[in-house]
Amino acid sequence: MKKYRPVGLPSFFVLALGLLFFQGSSLRTDFGETGQPADDERNAGKVGIGRPAAGDTAQWAFPCDRKTIERYTAYRTTKPPVIDGKLDEEMWTKIPRSPRFVDLVSGNKTIHDTRAAVCWDNDNLYIAFWVEEPFINAKLTNHNDPIYTDNDVEVFVAGKDTYYEFEINSFGTLYEAFFIWKDAYEKGGFDKNPLFALANPKVKPFNGVGFKNHPRGLRYGSWDFRFPGLQSAVHIDGTINNNQDRDRRWTVELAFPWKGMEWIARADNRALPPRNNDRWRIDFSRFNTYKEAAPSDDHGGWAWNSHRVWDSHVPECFPIITFSNKTL
Repeated sequence: MKKYRPVGLPSFFVLALGLLFFQGSSLRTDFGETGQPADDERNAGKVGIGRPAAGDTAQWAFPCDRKTIERYTAYRTTKPPVIDGKLDEEMWTKIPRSPRFVDLVSGNKTIHDTRAAVCWDNDNLYIAFWVEEPFINAKLTNHNDPIYTDNDVEVFVAGKDTYYEFEINSFGTLYEAFFIWKDAYEKGGFDKNPLFALANPKVKPFNGVGFKNHPRGLRYGSWDFRFPGLQSAVHIDGTINNNQDRDRRWTVELAFPWKGMEWIARADNRALPPRNNDRWRIDFSRFNTYKEAAPSDDHGGWAWNSHRVWDSHVPECFPIITFSNKTL
């Protein structure tokens, strides 16, 4: 916010301006006026993500450590993958993988290796998971069963006023939900869409899981949303639901069409597909029905970026994905 230096104004007016400035500046978030995270390189001298500018005394209102939020560059692919879950295309051998996932709450090392990778083209956002699992199990088979009670992997894609939640288990069963911050619900036109209307029995108020004091307050969740054109597949390197042998891993391959992200992108009019160097907030996590034995501090939820709280619904804690036009 631009600072004003009134000259010759009454003292009470100066005081009022000062109070307004303080109220507008006291809480730090990483979604700016455009909804995109602040860009350190393109906005030299301004406050960026994770690296506060000199003299920055704004309060950070979120549970994660803003200095350690993960960053990743998503490169373009010239040949789209076949969405079969096998991850055997050459592109997946060239594209950098994430660091090993850490405990969602503590940030500690986890017992099994989990990694993700991202690439894109003009049509789709592509995401892959490599999930080490010695005993691969699943039980849920219906769309929007509570997949989080199976072993699963999850993706959250955030916009300025919304975010989308995706989950998949090793059967390939999906869970989807779409969340809208209450303060943007009517002004963003979400109330006019039957998928998000409060009269829809699959639309409910939502206040987070473990972080119930988010500065933006309440949000509405729609469990009637289906991501248009989504492709997903799972491949098992082992034998599912047979604990008499030892499995290796399961892999997940996803394609999210950019045109299906209209409701994510509309609040800040972000480009679909992204422009070169655009930045998005996308979360990647894994949840298990088991925990490693003590003294390990295993919470059963692991993620690319620790949230430092048992809650995936904190967009400000999502990794920062930069989309590059470079191909590998």
